[in-house]
Amino acid sequence: MVVPSLKLQDLIEEIRGAKTQAQEREVIQKECAHIRASFRDGDPLHRHRQLAKLLYVHMLGYPAHFGQMECLKLIASPRFTDKRVGYLGAMLLLDERQDAHLLITNSIKNDLSQGIQAVQGLALCTLSTMGSAEMCRDLATEVEKLLLQPSSYVRKKAVLTAVHMIRKVPELSNIFLPPCAQLLHERHHGILLGTITLITELCERSPAALKHFRKVVPQLVKILRTLVTTGYSTEHSISGVSDPFLQVRILRLLRILGRNHEESSETMNDLLAQVATNTDTSRNAGSAVLFETVLTIMDIRSAPGLRVLAVNILGRFLLNNDKNIRYVALTSLLRMVQSDHSAVQRHRPTVVECLREPDASLSRRALELSLALVNSSNVRAMTQELQSFLESCPPDLRADCASGILLAAERFAPTKRWHIDTILRVLTTAGIYVRDDAVANLTQLIGGAQELHAYSVRRLYSALAEDISQQPLVQVAAWCIGEYGDLLLEGSCEETEPLQVEEEEVLALLEKVLQSHMSQPATRGYALTALMKLSTRLRGDSNRIRQVVSIYGSCLDVELQQRAVEYNTLFQKYDHMRAAILEKMPLVERGGSQVDGEAKESKEAQLSETALVSTEPQASKLLDLLDLLDGTSGDAQPPPPLDPSPGGALVHLLDLPGAPPPPPSIPNLRVFEREGLQLNLSFVRPSGTPALLLIMVTATNTSGADVTHFICQAAVPKSFQLQLQAPSGDTLPAQGGLPVTQLLRILNPNKAPLRLKLRLTYNHFGQSVQEIFEVNNLPVETWQ
Repeated sequence: MVVPSLKLQDLIEEIRGAKTQAQEREVIQKECAHIRASFRDGDPLHRHRQLAKLLYVHMLGYPAHFGQMECLKLIASPRFTDKRVGYLGAMLLLDERQDAHLLITNSIKNDLSQGIQAVQGLALCTLSTMGSAEMCRDLATEVEKLLLQPSSYVRKKAVLTAVHMIRKVPELSNIFLPPCAQLLHERHHGILLGTITLITELCERSPAALKHFRKVVPQLVKILRTLVTTGYSTEHSISGVSDPFLQVRILRLLRILGRNHEESSETMNDLLAQVATNTDTSRNAGSAVLFETVLTIMDIRSAPGLRVLAVNILGRFLLNNDKNIRYVALTSLLRMVQSDHSAVQRHRPTVVECLREPDASLSRRALELSLALVNSSNVRAMTQELQSFLESCPPDLRADCASGILLAAERFAPTKRWHIDTILRVLTTAGIYVRDDAVANLTQLIGGAQELHAYSVRRLYSALAEDISQQPLVQVAAWCIGEYGDLLLEGSCEETEPLQVEEEEVLALLEKVLQSHMSQPATRGYALTALMKLSTRLRGDSNRIRQVVSIYGSCLDVELQQRAVEYNTLFQKYDHMRAAILEKMPLVERGGSQVDGEAKESKEAQLSETALVSTEPQASKLLDLLDLLDGTSGDAQPPPPLDPSPGGALVHLLDLPGAPPPPPSIPNLRVFEREGLQLNLSFVRPSGTPALLLIMVTATNTSGADVTHFICQAAVPKSFQLQLQAPSGDTLPAQGGLPVTQLLRILNPNKAPLRLKLRLTYNHFGQSVQEIFEVNNLPVETWQ
């Protein structure tokens, strides 16, 4: 006898009426016990009611797994009321991880073969929701037959089920190619929308399907033109736009079909211009259609005038009051700045205005785009705007803004003085946020500009006297005062206001830096060295400097203490050599950002030779990678360190007459290029160890955005032995900044043809990217 239980409506009311969670659990446990008892007794008339209550309990987050088999029984029932609840339960309680889901395959197949539309719709919905790869293979032919059924209700659901099947089993694409061409003649917008989605999935997963559907581009153009020119329709229009969902889907499909295909792109050019000029953007629906049109124009081989029109549309988006539309416009312009720089450059004032947006995501995107728009013609104006933004920007943007300004100044500086002034202003405004190499770059710049030594030391002294909290600025100022302190005291610089500085003031300022609690150990080291150098540049007595240096001989910081002890020894034992040892550093010739190719190759070769001589290079890291080519290489060992003969490396480096002839040069190879990121391989085979190949991997970034978290991993077949050394960094600055290099050592004792698989992981344009590819075209010289 079935234990009486609550109706579904009564159960919902009782659960909602529970005042505490304990009362709710008590009600649910009691009712679940009734449901279990009913399932055990096998009451067929009330089984669907019990399962309906169990599904409500499942929606509340309580366990309901014991109802899975009841779903199968209800699906097999001939009654529609049972099938409806059974299929709903299957969609909620079953998935691919449950073996029980395979048991309903025959029931779905039988229901699809029936002529009852409601039952066919239930079966198709269930299959498209939880159908596994095995179910899709078994039921693909039944779904194909339903694609051409007279009923639009069944056809629409069959198309959506076919989309799910293609996503699960891409090899089923050949089955659905013929019906798609017929379905494109449908007038029912729901079926047409599903068909366009199905064709899009087919083209993305099958090159053969992509080639096949390029023939229907004129028909797609005709459908979209009809939608654009059709007047208001109560059934399909949204905010005055005729079926924007279907328009967006067709535009996405046209973008795929026209990519890298001249004929298809030419066919859709006129239509895209019509959509771009006639779409109303006062509502979100029109903006969505217009944005998809812009993406399609930029992705196909469109006419130059059409691309300018697309950029202008994005420029209008920047003036929209909706923050989401402005963000989309900034992101799109950032991707287009490399291919259409001059067109994007026209909207530079609007982009700069977006820097002052209170929304952090908008200001960050505007900053990235502004940095990408800097060139030699606008560097002064853009740098001034960016420096103004740096003074008031949020702390989380200061590091990116300061780094971008420094890189732009390094690439496009019109004069050395302007370059120095720009870096000084950045250091003064956001010194603690600048990159680690800013101090070294500025000291190198000042050292190479002999005509600006007096100007630089006076500017830095004035900045240091005003503020000693910005550590990079203090370090550069201390270095410059130590090197050119005599020019500071002369006061003969015509480019700055007259400034009379006494020796005591300079020494007092450096002592203040040494004693300040804000000074880092590295900063104190700069100041101590500056004092020591001033002992040879000042005309007064050096006893005060000697006393300060001796104090730090017992400093707790080991580095500072060692430096002070050495300087004390220099005062006491080698005072006659002090002037020669502490003389000014020689001028440094600062090269441009564009490095000559041959010099770059020779530098990589020198790095490789250095790696050869060192038997245990520092920071080397042996990676235990999975052998992506031939399975897991569990017994792979690192290549044995080389044991060159004494003096062999010196003979080779000096190229003395008695040295053996150098090995033949191996041409470099570019193996990857995407959105400005390039990966080049250069090769060296040491003459002493012919089985060893050294590969220098060099990654460069010419795009408008930094590449961060860059990781390069490699794998080789089992017959090879691979050792990866630590990379030089994980960040590739935008606009051709410093590259990232990594050394690969491959031992090939059998001299077999080399195959190399690389995996790149990085973040670019705010997106995480992973690329895996195989390199099979390595030069023959790398293994013969």
